Amino acid sequence: MLVMKMNKVLVKLYVPMLEAQFDVWLPISRNISKVIILIVKALREFIGSEYNPKTMPMLYDKATAKVYDINASVKDNNIRNGTEIILI
Repeated sequence: MLVMKMNKVLVKLYVPMLEAQFDVWLPISRNISKVIILIVKALREFIGSEYNPKTMPMLYDKATAKVYDINASVKDNNIRNGTEIILI
């Protein structure tokens, strides 16, 4: 049974550098820049030293290849449940 989390959205995250994909809950009120930091931290803890980007990665919409505005929130970037995003 899937429990709805009103302050989070469930997205599919693709990480080409790792050739992996993950289901991730994102807080809708956080700016994308903070979300990227949280994702990178989680990947480092989960994967280990295999994931160590030299610069801050960006998030893209998988369907449109549009880069998300790092200064806007998840909600303001129109990221919803089921959105597929790419971390590059």
